Amino acid sequence: MNARHILLVVLDTLRRDHLSSYGYQRPTAPALDDLAGRAALFERAWAPAQWTLPAHASLFTGRYPSLHQLTQAHDRLGQQHATLAEVLQTAGWRTAAFCNNPLLAALDSGLQRGFTHFYSYAGVARSRPTLRSRASGRAWGRLMQPVQQRGARSSLLFRAALRPRLAPLWTRLIRFKGDGASSIEDLCDWYRQQRAGGADARHFIFLNLMGAHLPWRPRRAALGRVAPGHGPQGRRHVRRFNARAARWTLPPEPPLTADERQALLDAYDAEILQQDEQLGRLFQALERMGALEDTQIIVVADHGETHGERGYMGHGFGVPQELVQAPLLVYDPAGRFPAGQRVASPVSTRRVFHTALATAGLDAPLDAALPDADVARLDLAMAAQGNDDAERVFSEAWPPETLLALLRQRNPGLLARRRLAEPRRAMVSGRHRLLLCGEDVEALYDTQEDPLEWRDLAPQQPQLAQRLRREMLASLPAAQQTTRGREPDAAVAGTLRALGYIE
Repeated sequence: MNARHILLVVLDTLRRDHLSSYGYQRPTAPALDDLAGRAALFERAWAPAQWTLPAHASLFTGRYPSLHQLTQAHDRLGQQHATLAEVLQTAGWRTAAFCNNPLLAALDSGLQRGFTHFYSYAGVARSRPTLRSRASGRAWGRLMQPVQQRGARSSLLFRAALRPRLAPLWTRLIRFKGDGASSIEDLCDWYRQQRAGGADARHFIFLNLMGAHLPWRPRRAALGRVAPGHGPQGRRHVRRFNARAARWTLPPEPPLTADERQALLDAYDAEILQQDEQLGRLFQALERMGALEDTQIIVVADHGETHGERGYMGHGFGVPQELVQAPLLVYDPAGRFPAGQRVASPVSTRRVFHTALATAGLDAPLDAALPDADVARLDLAMAAQGNDDAERVFSEAWPPETLLALLRQRNPGLLARRRLAEPRRAMVSGRHRLLLCGEDVEALYDTQEDPLEWRDLAPQQPQLAQRLRREMLASLPAAQQTTRGREPDAAVAGTLRALGYIE
């Protein structure tokens, strides 16, 4: 029997290689370690996109960005792309979101569709599931939504917000990282009441946490546990970095020094530990209310983060492994995901969509962009049970236009020299991962022998690189031509299906 309820936890900006459950030497995530002992852990999961909106759109629709086309802050998910919450809601599930990401809460991107309750803990207009908070939050939200929309999409306002004197003020004023502790407390109270009030009801709950996202202001106690050598000089550097918000996302010039980078890594790891403590309280509360007996828990990152590696910072550009290799764990009380299983086959995190539908016993919606989705084949349980077909896994990075506008103003030479305005894509095929800049080979890696991807094999194996390049380019033009509301012809659909863009 499948689990009756689904909890999807998305940990924003969380790097896979900074989790102790994935072999990191620092004890950053004991609660996730404990969950991993009872769940299936996917060792080679790849995010479809490098930043929040397209990555969440892929989680919610099961499609790559080329198909759902939500790649910029001004985009809106087309109505023909049904979201996971919409499909479950239509099937009678109760749906609720507890969201700490201001972009998901403030922008009219279409990603809130299907949620009966969408509680926001970030931004100017916040709401919580109490009667008083709901009424005031809805009224304030209606008033402030146009302001937040304009602020998130305006290059001029974006550049103004990056000024060192303003960044520390607005990040605190609008609760840029939300309030993870309150969202978890509210989630547990809401879920406890729901379970008491309806034995036959089924629930889909989405929780987004922003603990690992900049700015980093960890407590001294957390720093002491993961980075006891982090001293006053390191704290001063992190404070200066927090104030210079433009450096959060742009390639660092000049490059970070070793001490500067280590100070940032210390703060990042301490923030992960603090967030993990909140997750521990969530898992304990679920156990006390008996929810671990009937609730599937999917824990995933929308994307990772770069900290100066390969000339990148943040998550605006490129598809390096630090940015698109994501942690993914699935706990399933019905046993479809064996406890303690470590899954080595490559998978896309977009398959969270298909996995939740399989748990619910539902088929994917049929529409023009995805005419014959095979939920049974793309259910992650197939990979966990060793029955997965070899899958080509894609990641796609269209740089946010707000960042490009900032670079054109501040450093046009860097923009041209690094070709940062061009889309970058990657494809995992078996043990290899190929990276393209535009249509040119950027790198080729053996992800089994070189999981951190420091040895570029393209110069030594040009034939393999070119063969994989041809396979990618055979699909990408067709995917780009698949615009909202237009059905691909049979030949295009066949190409997309053969290369993994549709199923």
